[in-house]
Amino acid sequence: MNAGDAYHWLIQASAASRADSFDIHVVASIFALALDEAETENRTLCEGVGLDGTEFVDVADAFFPAAAPTLHKFGRHIALEIGEEEGSLRNLLLMYTRCGTPFARAYAAMVARRCARPHHLWQDLGLRNRTELSQLMARKFPSLAEKNRQDMKWKKFLYRLICQTEGFGFCTAPVCSDCDDFLNCFGLEDGEGLLARVRNGQQLVSISL
Repeated sequence: MNAGDAYHWLIQASAASRADSFDIHVVASIFALALDEAETENRTLCEGVGLDGTEFVDVADAFFPAAAPTLHKFGRHIALEIGEEEGSLRNLLLMYTRCGTPFARAYAAMVARRCARPHHLWQDLGLRNRTELSQLMARKFPSLAEKNRQDMKWKKFLYRLICQTEGFGFCTAPVCSDCDDFLNCFGLEDGEGLLARVRNGQQLVSISL
């Protein structure tokens, strides 16, 4: 099952879910890419989405009840190793999560794990375009989205905040407008969604942050 087929299977399996339709789309997109990677990169689905066994089962039950028995087989007893960088990303996202957001820790974990992939963040989350990523960040991490008023590329922005929090500079430019590499942080994040690319059998080519 490729990522595109996995996405449609998960969406169909969400019919009885009480989750918001956009949230279902986001989580299905992440799970679908991770399912494809589990097959092609010889790693577990939990490793792809960044959730340990307990979190994974809870998300599967809530979002894709009809597929939950099958999904449970992929990750009920999985324990994850979280590196220092990923842990910092998780903590940063949790600092800015909307109070009372269901599955706040799961969203922070999934976004942090997908940040390690080599494409634009919206692509590595399986989303259709950067607008969907902006919508996700505004819904789940609103105060963080407000901080990114200049619309810096999200991976750049998140790592910049971590660097500032940990006390060292992200770059040497005094302000972004004086930077010689301005487009690297603020340029277009266009391209094709990875779900469509995997479905079409195209090779995934990595890009810089």
